[in-house]
Amino acid sequence: MNKLFVLILISGAVARADASSSIARVWDEQILAAIRIDLPNPPVHARNLFHMSVAMYDAWAAYDPVAVGYLYHEKHTATDVFAARSQAISYAAYRLLRERYALSTNAFQTLAALDAQMVSLGWDTNYVSLDPSNPAGVGNRVAAAVSAYFINDGALQTNRYSDLPVSQGGYAPTNPPLLTQASGTLAIDPNRWQPLAFTNAVSQNNIPVGLIQHFVGSQWLRVRPFALSRDDASLVWMDPGPPPHLGAVGDTLYRSQNVDLIRYSSQLTPDDGVMLDISPGAWGNNTLGANDGTGHSLNPITGQPYETNLVKRGDFGRVLAEFWADGPNSETPPGHWNVIANQVSDSPSFIKRLAGTGPVLDDLEWDVKLYFALNAAVHDAACAAWSLKCHYDGWRPIEAIRYMGQRGQCTLTNDLTYDQLGLPLVTGLTEIVTSASAQPGGRHAGLPVGAIAIQSWSGGPTNPLTQYSGVHWMQAADWLPYQKRTFVTPAFPGYVSGHSTFSRAAAEVLAAITGSAFFPNGIGTFTAPANAFLKFELGPSQTVQLQWGTYFDASDQAGISRLWGGIHVAVDDLTGRRLGAQCGRSAWALARQYFDGSILQSPVALAVRSLPTGECQLRVDTFRGFFYQIQSTSDLGLTWTDYLSSPLPATDSSLLSTQKATAPHNFFRVVRSLQ
Repeated sequence: MNKLFVLILISGAVARADASSSIARVWDEQILAAIRIDLPNPPVHARNLFHMSVAMYDAWAAYDPVAVGYLYHEKHTATDVFAARSQAISYAAYRLLRERYALSTNAFQTLAALDAQMVSLGWDTNYVSLDPSNPAGVGNRVAAAVSAYFINDGALQTNRYSDLPVSQGGYAPTNPPLLTQASGTLAIDPNRWQPLAFTNAVSQNNIPVGLIQHFVGSQWLRVRPFALSRDDASLVWMDPGPPPHLGAVGDTLYRSQNVDLIRYSSQLTPDDGVMLDISPGAWGNNTLGANDGTGHSLNPITGQPYETNLVKRGDFGRVLAEFWADGPNSETPPGHWNVIANQVSDSPSFIKRLAGTGPVLDDLEWDVKLYFALNAAVHDAACAAWSLKCHYDGWRPIEAIRYMGQRGQCTLTNDLTYDQLGLPLVTGLTEIVTSASAQPGGRHAGLPVGAIAIQSWSGGPTNPLTQYSGVHWMQAADWLPYQKRTFVTPAFPGYVSGHSTFSRAAAEVLAAITGSAFFPNGIGTFTAPANAFLKFELGPSQTVQLQWGTYFDASDQAGISRLWGGIHVAVDDLTGRRLGAQCGRSAWALARQYFDGSILQSPVALAVRSLPTGECQLRVDTFRGFFYQIQSTSDLGLTWTDYLSSPLPATDSSLLSTQKATAPHNFFRVVRSLQ
């Protein structure tokens, strides 16, 4: 048992992986397959990815003399360690995934696939023993430990991830639903989220859903993260301040960023003749939280400039919006970054050295450590982002643009269409419909006189297999983002962008664990074939290859894709990038301490303060998963007395205990243990 002491004197108080894939990769592919046929729920899927990664890492670490497990701390030996690890990891992952995906939309299909995977590996699905002398028993023990630790972590898993009733502190929207097929909005407060109401509603991966949105993940403020810390459990994990508000603080930014979004929408056509160079030599290399990059002068691997990659701007924007929406196969952003990480691992030129140095790791060690750090980061990103979504209840562009547009315009104060909360006028983008412009052949033909018109993508075509919509003048009150009419916008508030937070967190870990910010060979790519990639209209008109020099370039592109898609404004994106960077860096720093065992040497901080009541409050900075006992004595020559009936497993970044002061001068110490 590892113990550390602090002394203080106070006064007072079946996977589709390649046949050579590691067993960890096999199970990562299984969870990705399960996510693809489940409802898109990014925070839940991030949580499941992390918890499965914990199970696999802990089962691996159980047979390693140095690495420290996150929740399971027992050590075991085996004649064939590789075989023991493979079996233990399989049982740990299998048991946990069956628990989690028994709650999924397509549970029957997923559970059958998990069973088939075990059978194909030669393992007995009915073996439930916890015998630690058997690797299968070790795997079952690991799964049980992970399940028990997280079952009541605030996600409300046993309630199928549904929030508490409003009477018990659950979320209730301020605004009535926005009818997407009708004109305008009945929003009461344009600064708060407005759920959407659909006809024939489906999810991003075409699973039928309720016709009125309910905030997915509204309880995530209370969910237990990996490396995040805070002083008050009622507060968000990181607070960048509120989003801009119409008619209040940030009014100018609110309007200008929604106008910018309309401008993005006005460019979603391949017919305007505008070309862009989207090669890493011209695009990317931004500073954190900005879009100020002009690309990379050279590919650091080849030493040569990147080749020009000219594409139509409208094709680029449309491909960007769809590719990053949740991954080409609907893994949601956390799963999408697992796919990217696996592609990096599969690159023939990539050498699997931790942080780019030291010995070459075998595939299994690389994978369990990669998934543990990566999915810890995206889980923390979900906790950080969704706590802010609930705290600030931020608006979405569809609500904001419709609200301002139906009120009028705020530029010409002497015009009858003027409204203080209206939409700014920009020639060629946002205009007033006049009697002349509304005439047949006019620029606003057929639109109501006096309405505010915008140049925008106008919604999906009648036949998306053979048609694309292009951009047209339409009423601002009727605006739709570049999404399916049966989906439109995700079922949670906008601020901050989950895509941006997830993606930057993942990029930080990939850059750190590989030892380079650059993709293998200095470039990462995705090719969208001509007229065969877009889902809700024909396109792209020409083959488009997305290219990224660094993981950060890719993550920034994921963030900005949400502007092309009409889902977020820039403040959602850029703020999410900064939060994601913190999540990724802190998750990687902590994960490394488990890998090399240095977590056991980390000092324990104990603070004691007297309270006005005559009691004393003890605060211990903790690592989640370890056990802590507070002890006291009035004389160092006497026996130490336990304050707690038994050591407590840490579930947060600190442990608070308030006790009566039993002596005028007390010594306190804290004992940390693995169990």
